[in-house]
Amino acid sequence: MGLGIKKGDTVEVITGKERGKKGRVLSVMSSKSTMIVEKVNVIKRHMKPSKKYAQGGIIEKEAPVQISNVMLVCPRCNKPTRIGTTIFSDNKKSRICKKCRETIDQ
Repeated sequence: MGLGIKKGDTVEVITGKERGKKGRVLSVMSSKSTMIVEKVNVIKRHMKPSKKYAQGGIIEKEAPVQISNVMLVCPRCNKPTRIGTTIFSDNKKSRICKKCRETIDQ
C-alpha cells in the first residue's frame, strides 16, 4: 500500500452503490485491500447481548469498502484526486495532490 490512503483521510467513493458519498477513513486493512469509511456502506447486524452490546438487537455499522473503489479528497482543492509523492531536501517523503500539486501531509 505504501503512501496511499491513511487513517483519518477524507475519501470519496467513485463506484458502486455508495458512489458519490464522502467520509473519513476509520481503518485500513492493507492485507485485504479494504478500508472502513465513516457513514459509507452501512449494514445491519443482529447481535446477541454481550459486554460490547449490552442491549443487543439490530446494530448498524460500517462494512469494509475496496481501496480501489475510493479516491482521496484533496483538502486544498476539495476534489477527488490521485496521489503522487515528492521528496523534500531533508529526505522527507510527502504525498501530493495530482490536480493542484499541493502537499497533503503536514
